[in-house]
Order: sequence, then C-alpha cells, then structure tokens
Amino acid sequence: MIWKSSEQCGQCLGDLAVAALIDEVELTPKPGLVDLQSSGSHKDMKVVLMIASARSLYDSFEAMGYAAYGGEPNQELRETLACIGRDGEQNMLHTTGGINTHRGAIWALGLLIAGAAICGNGDAPEQIAEAAGTLARFTDRHALVPTSNGTKAMQTYGVKGARGEAMNGFPHVVKVGLPVLQDSRRSKISEKHARLNALLAIMANLDDTCLIHRGGMETLLVVQQDAQKVLDLGGASSVAGWEALQRLDQDLVMRHVSPGGSADLLAATLFVDRLSNISLHHMGTEGGVYNGKAYTSL
Repeated sequence: MIWKSSEQCGQCLGDLAVAALIDEVELTPKPGLVDLQSSGSHKDMKVVLMIASARSLYDSFEAMGYAAYGGEPNQELRETLACIGRDGEQNMLHTTGGINTHRGAIWALGLLIAGAAICGNGDAPEQIAEAAGTLARFTDRHALVPTSNGTKAMQTYGVKGARGEAMNGFPHVVKVGLPVLQDSRRSKISEKHARLNALLAIMANLDDTCLIHRGGMETLLVVQQDAQKVLDLGGASSVAGWEALQRLDQDLVMRHVSPGGSADLLAATLFVDRLSNISLHHMGTEGGVYNGKAYTSL
C-alpha cells in the first residue's frame, strides 16, 4: 500500500513516530529509564515531560515524511532532513526547558521516517532501514562539529554509536528488537512483556553510548550481561525473569546510568512495527492522525 499524497504520508508517519515515543516512555518498568513507575536514573525527567517532548516533535516528523515522499536517498534530502531535525530539536528544548529528552530519537526516527516515505509502507522493515542507512551515509555539510556525550564515548572507546547504527541500516531494530518483539507475541505473552523483552534484547547487544558515557565499558558489559540473564530466565513474563528485571533496574539507578540509546532503538522498533501493521483507515481524517493538537492512539 502506497500513500496517496505527500501530505497523507507526512501526517501518518508523524503520528506513528509520536505514538512510538509515547509507547516507549509509558512501558513500565524499564531499567534506569523514565516510565510510569519512576524517573529511573533521570532526576530531571518525568513521564509528563517526555510525552510533551514527543508531541512537540510531530511537526518535524511530519515535515520529514513530506520531504522524503517519493524521493530517493541523496545528499540534498539528507541535508533537508538534518535542517528539519535541528528545528525539531529546538522545539523539543523549548518544550522541556533545555533538557535533552529525545535528541537521539530525532536522529533515528527521522531517518526511518524518510526511509518509509521513500519506500512506501508496503515494503519490508529491512528495506526501509536500508534506505534510512543509505541516507545516513551521506554527510551533512552544514552540521556543526558534534559535541554530544555519545560522540565523546565513540571517540574514547571506539564504539559505533547512533551514527554507526544508522549507517549500518539499524541492525538492532530489524535484527534484534523487531524479531524478539514478534517472537514474544507468538509465545502468547502480554504486549507489555513482549516490548520489555525487545528492550532487553537491544540492551544485551547494543554498545549503548549513554551507558558508556556515564559508567564506562565495565558498566556496559555488566548491563549487557544482566539484560541477557533476564531473557535467559524466561524474559519479563516469567517469575524469575521479572525478579531479575527488578534487580537490573535497581542496579542501574544505584549506578546512576541509563540505557538511553537502547530506549531510542526500542522506539524505532515500535515505529517500524506500527508501520508494518497500519491500514488505510488509520490515515487522514478517518482517524489516528495526531495533527499536533490531540494525540489519539492507533
């Protein structure tokens, strides 16, 4: 199924991206992350702030889908998306009072939105992610010298970070998060537990620069091992896995670290998942479009 217009494409993808961010923040409990239960390791963030931040990005996400509709990955589109993304980041910071809630998500979701707009939402997640990766491999000639915590971790420890994840076609989305989410659903467990399992799988495999920045490589390795242990014990839906998940959450809060990169890729996974399940009646005035004013869950 292909969108009938660039406007419809932008509206739909903007809605799906905001919905994915809200799904991510409301998933509870998430180790070290903001959720409905606590602020995790983030003293300056709460669920209400995260949801406001997500909603502030609708216009930028819509514009990205509009700009990429029916196009192809090239230098011009890459720089157009970057410009839209920088405007979105400023809207986010204005909404949050300067707190960086979703900078990484703007990067990941923005590229995947563009990939979906280029491919059409009938294409497989791998094709959409590859189109997004092709875009990421173009250089933004107007970008300032990166100074983010993730960039510093990449330079210090030689990990790939968010940029490498995107340039490689989002492997932790299409080869880790999405398969675990779908396999968990086939096991007839709850959607909440399926999403938690997807998050844990990403955490167990990702060199998360948010964790590295605050805790170094030693903390990263401990978190990866403990996330895998939850899955080995049966995942979030098992008694032993649930108890291990609680212990992992407590450990991350005690260490004052948070797997923010994993959270961004969970949101990206949920976005791609929603995209693969959408049908025409979710578009336009027939329902489901966020329109920047009042969010309605799909």
